[in-house]
Amino acid sequence: MNDFARLKRLPPYVFSIMEQLKTEKKKSGAPVFDFGMGNPDQPTAPHIIDALREACLDPATHRYAPTRGILPLRKSICDWYRNRFHVDLDPEQEAIVTIGSKEGLAHLAMATTAEEDTVLVPNPCYPVHQFGFVMADAKIQHIPLLPQIDFIEVLRKSIDAAFPRPKMLILNFPANPTTQCVDLAFFTKIINIAKEYNIWVVHDLAYADIVYDGYKAPSILQVPGAKEIAIESYTLSKSYNMAGWRIGFMCGNSELVTALARIKSYLDYGSFAAVQMAAIAALSGPQDCVKETCSIYQKRRDVLCKGLNEAGWAVDVPEATMFVWAKIPEPFQHLGSFEFSKLLLQEADVVVSPGIGFGEYGNHYVRISLIENERRIGDALQRIQHFMRGDFSIPKRIEFEVPA
Repeated sequence: MNDFARLKRLPPYVFSIMEQLKTEKKKSGAPVFDFGMGNPDQPTAPHIIDALREACLDPATHRYAPTRGILPLRKSICDWYRNRFHVDLDPEQEAIVTIGSKEGLAHLAMATTAEEDTVLVPNPCYPVHQFGFVMADAKIQHIPLLPQIDFIEVLRKSIDAAFPRPKMLILNFPANPTTQCVDLAFFTKIINIAKEYNIWVVHDLAYADIVYDGYKAPSILQVPGAKEIAIESYTLSKSYNMAGWRIGFMCGNSELVTALARIKSYLDYGSFAAVQMAAIAALSGPQDCVKETCSIYQKRRDVLCKGLNEAGWAVDVPEATMFVWAKIPEPFQHLGSFEFSKLLLQEADVVVSPGIGFGEYGNHYVRISLIENERRIGDALQRIQHFMRGDFSIPKRIEFEVPA
């Protein structure tokens, strides 16, 4: 491993360590309650599965697919944007199909940035938003994404202080892991700043549909002129429970779309065409399944947040995403998120994601995924309540290496 330069730039993957600890706990016979990975637990809707089955029977789908994705899907993607956000896109130049959003973001980083480039990334953030560009040898400049900080103000100050000027800004709203939401006025400010400083903007809209209490997530492409400098990523993983299908897309600036298409042409032949046909059924077919998925997460959110607050673990109720971003209870703050997560697993059989895995500013938090049903959430809450009252000895904090 010492000879693999890019791997040396990557810290230990905290979530892999937690996965190992969870596996060991299960082997001991413990009834582990898993709120770790944001892995949807609901089945894909029948009409989407039917579309896949039918497409699989057509031998034409068994061949290589176009790098940008099949044209009927790209047209469906553009129709989806027009119907939902009143945004007009050219399916030939401004839309590309990706193998889930993670692949698209990482390959976009490889296509557009290099060693001399600086990329602005919120902290905390979903790991690929940072490490996709780390693996492309770019320099990362963190912008704190914390409740008490004016992100726009800090962003502008960071750009003014930077030399050379940053090349790209990565955003993700509704945010994973922090669940933070924004409005269209926020995106308007972002686009104005980006145009002023000639900075590309990449926005991850993975949780567009997982929204609650009347909140509607905007697209950055709704801002007039946004396509001049911005591209947006979307995945069908969460909205349509198609995580294992690995299908998503990126839309917006034609230069960025073309750059992604060019590098993908060297690295992959895109998603299986039958999966792309199923994606058409998802985007253009009945949307009841999306509403039902959102409703399920909202009920889980309500049960979990109510129970945690009653147990003395104060948490905010998120407006969106399939997560609760929970500040570590005061008696455990000194442990940091990694040691606290280990302790919660050890004493309560409950798995959460340590906030440090999302960046240094996440170290006082854990991310709790809404992937257990309400009954199991109730059982986990009983264990957490007992944990909060526990008389076990708290170990000394072990320092965990913070990603550079």
